[in-house]
Amino acid sequence: MNRLKKLVMTGAAGLALQALAPLPARADLSVCNTTENLVGVSVGYRDKEMWKSEGWWRIPAGDCAAVIKGSLNARYFYLHAEDSVTGGQWRGPVFMCTSSKEFNIEGLENCFARGHERTGFFEIDTGKQTNWQVRLNPGQARAPGSDTGNDIEEKAPSQ
Repeated sequence: MNRLKKLVMTGAAGLALQALAPLPARADLSVCNTTENLVGVSVGYRDKEMWKSEGWWRIPAGDCAAVIKGSLNARYFYLHAEDSVTGGQWRGPVFMCTSSKEFNIEGLENCFARGHERTGFFEIDTGKQTNWQVRLNPGQARAPGSDTGNDIEEKAPSQ
C-alpha cells in the first residue's frame, strides 16, 4: 500500500511541476479589435513565390485573434478590416483579391475576371520582429470610398 501511495504522490508532484513550467512564447501576427462591434479581418502576404490573401477572421469587440500563427518569416503583411455594424473599413492603397465569403486566394492579378473582389489593404512593416500586434481603434475606420489615413496602431508586443 505504501508503494502505491508513493507512486501516486510522485505522479501528482510531477504534474504540479509541469503546470508551473513557463509556457513557450507565442509568435504571431495578431489583430485586436478595440471597437464596440464585431470586425471582419483579412490578411495578405507573400508566401514563397506567390501572393496570398485570406479571410475572414471574425473578431468580437475587445478580442484579439492570430491571423498568422507562428514566427513571422516575412517583414511585410497587409490587412483589411470591416466593422460589421457601421460598414467602416481599415484599408490602404495595396490591392488584393478578396471575397465576401471565407477565402484563400492565390495571386493579385485579375481579381474580377477570376470571380473575386478587389480590395485595398494597408501595409504592416514588422521589421525583424517575429511577433506583432495590430489594434483596430474605434473612430479610425473609414466609410467605404473615403480617403485612407492612419487607421491603425501597431507594435511588437512586449515579451
